[in-house]
Amino acid sequence: MSEMIEVIIDSIRVHLMAPQRVVVLKQANAERYLTIWVGPYEAEAITVALQEVEMIRPLTHDLIKNIFNAFGSRIVRVEIVKLQDDIFYGNIVAEAGGREIHIDSRPSDAIAIAVRAHVPIMVHRSVMDAAGMEPDREVPAETNASARREPPPPPSSDDTSRLSVFKDFIDKLDIDNPDKDKPDSPST
Repeated sequence: MSEMIEVIIDSIRVHLMAPQRVVVLKQANAERYLTIWVGPYEAEAITVALQEVEMIRPLTHDLIKNIFNAFGSRIVRVEIVKLQDDIFYGNIVAEAGGREIHIDSRPSDAIAIAVRAHVPIMVHRSVMDAAGMEPDREVPAETNASARREPPPPPSSDDTSRLSVFKDFIDKLDIDNPDKDKPDSPST
């Protein structure tokens, strides 16, 4: 287990151009992140559990957790163990009858179960080394400030001529008398 790194769910993000979602996992003791693409249903299942929304009937991941409990098993942790051909592989690790069982799972399903069972999410060091990301370091303040302080270029004659249409329109508005062009209200 020394090869495993504990992570927490940092956020679930929506991709604006596709129906996919991204689960962002943050290393528990460092500023390193792992992003995993998941489907909208899996993202919803994780979100519902994170927000502790009570459902009238059990969802699929609730059912799986209930089955473990009904058979006297205990979910110990979930793991993301491998990254191969841009596909993440996961396990649900449970104890049953005094032995540890590893059940193959998609990471998204494993994460949804981990949230419900309140167990750790672990990532193998090789996966984190291959796909983990650290935030960009800040650019020095003087470089950043000098870029922002540059004044915009003065308008060119082409810009001025294109904007003259709007100036003519604004000049024709009678701002002092806004009711001037309104028809009279009907009298009763």
